[in-house]
Amino acid sequence: MNDDSIEDVMRRLTPRVLGSLVRRYGRFDPAEDAVQEALLTAARHWRDNGIPEQPFSWLLQVASRKLIDLLRAEQARRRRETAAAGQVLPVERGSPGEDRDNADDTLILLTLCCHPSLSPSSQIALTLRAVGGLTTAEIARAFLTSEATMTRRISRAKRTVTGSGVPFRMPPETELPQRFGAVLHVLYLIFTEGYTATSGPDLHRADLAAEAIRLAEITAALRPDDGEVTGLLALMLLTDARAPARVSEHGELVPLREQDRTRWKAEPIRRGVDLITRVLPRGPVGPYQLQAAIAAIHDEAPSHEATDWRQIVALYRLLMQVSAGPVAQLGHAVAVAMADGPAAGLELLDALDDPHLADDRRLHAARAHLLELTGDHDAARVAYTRAARLATNLHHVRYLTERARRLA
Repeated sequence: MNDDSIEDVMRRLTPRVLGSLVRRYGRFDPAEDAVQEALLTAARHWRDNGIPEQPFSWLLQVASRKLIDLLRAEQARRRRETAAAGQVLPVERGSPGEDRDNADDTLILLTLCCHPSLSPSSQIALTLRAVGGLTTAEIARAFLTSEATMTRRISRAKRTVTGSGVPFRMPPETELPQRFGAVLHVLYLIFTEGYTATSGPDLHRADLAAEAIRLAEITAALRPDDGEVTGLLALMLLTDARAPARVSEHGELVPLREQDRTRWKAEPIRRGVDLITRVLPRGPVGPYQLQAAIAAIHDEAPSHEATDWRQIVALYRLLMQVSAGPVAQLGHAVAVAMADGPAAGLELLDALDDPHLADDRRLHAARAHLLELTGDHDAARVAYTRAARLATNLHHVRYLTERARRLA
């Protein structure tokens, strides 16, 4: 434990400590304030004296004392007694069940942050704040908004969760699939924003993608028998492994078909392939597992031309059966084009009639590429130009504009 950095230890333990306090006292906002104060105290104390043998117990005791102080101050302001102010927290002694109990607290905290009454953006912000341990300023920078705006968003989310009256315990078995599905969706959204930023000058926000992978690792450790959790972690690892090759030395976007695959990260690919190979035969198969299987085929292929496109087409067909959606249909159309020729892919793209894709640069970029392969450069140039106008990330805008210019 002492070999780890102080920051790594605190980040790993933060959701466990916060979850334990919320479970004991039922107060989200003051519990988070108490944990933040405890972390500041730990940073000063541990830097001088080293990380204690039981850092979780140390943090929990300090945070508990600070929470009781906060509740008593609140009691004095409101001139009335509360049950919380009189509570006495038992000292943690590292009992055999401690890790399991507080690991469960982390999982419950995740489901609480992803409460269905919250908007997706609020779920993401609250998850990064409470479970990820990121500061409000860090989250605001990640989503290109002001710290004040993000503070208000997180505060509203916490009030919503508190006002919902949901007890701090695992949701009933009947609600668990929906609630846990929301958790995985939020983790996936965090990763995709990190891997391909919606807007701004950076294509890849490595810190945000790494945080999503870290949270997925935690979730997979808490639910080792859940195939979709394992599938999501595998998908993240296999996708993020390509990050070093996505931008050229001149800062230009490099599409998958042109990437130098020797720059892909070998260890995450090995882990991702092992995970998806182990979990797929178990069943039932879900969308994250199928997307991970598709990513594994890409990552294991020695080149774009050597990719097993027929197998990818088959996996996309399964994906559309399990989770029909426009993005899966788009991926299927592109895979068919690679397997059977661009004309076959264009026929499928033309049949796509989904309002969610009408203004999506991915649809028009895919159509432009397939039109270019057929030799219809005029139509391809128009499609590239439209895709560039719809793109919000500067790397995509530059790449698509340059493709249109070359065809001119």
